[in-house]
Formats: sequence, C-alpha cells, structure tokens
Amino acid sequence: MPTKAHQLSNEWQAFWLAVGFLTRIPMLARIDYSQKLMNQCSMYFPLVGLLLGASYAGLFALLNLAWSPLVCVLLVLCFHLFVTGAFHEDGLADSVDALGGGYTVEKRLEIMKDSRIGTYGTVALVMALGLKAALLMDAQSIWLALLVAPAISRLTPLLLMAFLPYVTDPDKSKSKPVAEGFSRNRLLVSCGFTALVALAFSLWLPGLWLAAATAIIAVALLWGWYLKQQLGGYTGDALGASVVFCELVFLLGL
Repeated sequence: MPTKAHQLSNEWQAFWLAVGFLTRIPMLARIDYSQKLMNQCSMYFPLVGLLLGASYAGLFALLNLAWSPLVCVLLVLCFHLFVTGAFHEDGLADSVDALGGGYTVEKRLEIMKDSRIGTYGTVALVMALGLKAALLMDAQSIWLALLVAPAISRLTPLLLMAFLPYVTDPDKSKSKPVAEGFSRNRLLVSCGFTALVALAFSLWLPGLWLAAATAIIAVALLWGWYLKQQLGGYTGDALGASVVFCELVFLLGL
C-alpha cells in the first residue's frame, strides 16, 4: 500500500505534469511518467488555470502603469497565446473547420487531424479573440475577469471527458492519455475547487459565481450534446474548444 509520502510525491508530479501539458512552462519536478499519472493530472487543470489567471492579472496591473486598458488587454492576450502555445485556440480552429466542412463523422475526424487551418477555423479564431478582448474591456473588473476565467473554463473539458466517449485515434491526439481512466472522485475535487474559486471571488464581484456556474453547465451540456450528435463523442480538439467557449460565456455573464 502506498505511503502518504509516496502519494504526496505522486500528486506533486501530477500537478507539474498538468502544468507541462497545458502550458510552455518548464516542469520544475522530476516526473516518473506513467499512464496512471497522466490520468491523475487532469484534476489540476482548474488550479493551473488559476495560476495562469494570476499571471495575466498581475501582468495587466503592471502594464496598466504605462498604457491604456485596451493596449494592456491585447498584450496580455499575446502573452496568453505564447505561454499556452495557443493550445485551446488551436483546438477551436480545428473543431470549427471539421464540424463546418465535414459531412460524415469520418470526414470530420479527418479534417480535425489536418494541421492546416481553413476558412471556418480562421474566422472562428478572429471572432473568438476579438470578442474576448471586447468582453474584457467591458468587464466591471478587468483584472478579476483575467484572474478567474482561466480557472473556470478548464473545468469544462473534465466534464466532457467524464460523460462522453472518446472517438478518435489515440495515436493522433494529445488528449487521449489524459482522458483515459479519469476518476470521478478527482472530478469532484476539481468541481469543488472551481466552486470555491467562484464563491471566493464573488466577494469582490457579486454574481460572479452565477456567471461561472452558467458558463460551465451551458457549455458542457450544449457543446457536449452537439459533439455527441456530430461525432459520437469528444476529441482533444473539442476539449480545447470547450475551454474557449466557456471563457467567452463566462465573460458574457460578467
């Protein structure tokens, strides 16, 4: 039976594996990679999102000493795209290209695996980034929106992984090692953490918890239903798209 020290070491490694999976940030821990550890790391997605949000909010506050809020928001978005490698935005573009241009499940999956971006994906990216910038500018508290949105949105893919089947070739997707065997108990921990974040920051902005709950539930249900209809389940790109959708709905709610 694993000792407590061994369990803590596994969780520490799982956290850094989540950091390495979602961002370009170097992993500051030795990782004893295994399929089980990769599965466990999903629980830390909202926490990694909160840490990203803290860096965005801090950068915005620093930049705001010299430039206008609009310039600061755009620079923070540039930093976000760099530090995450546009990971979720890439998923959005691939998903929209596939679902917009494919007439069968096989064709949609084939388009989704294509590294090239099409018209649908380009338009989706431009509109999503433009809308995100506009909504941040319209938020009552820009720093708070930057801080909380990344944590809130990274719960949605966990819900999709828990309740939908995986439908693409595991050798072709980055998300399969994370999706396989995801524990419902760990999902509950992620849900509890995200709820705590939403409730805590509602002290600064009443109603934030409602915007968060609405965004998570609406995107998980509607995007999940659409994926079930169009693909029969989720893909790694679809998970990335869900993060972008959830952020936008959350910011609309704010």
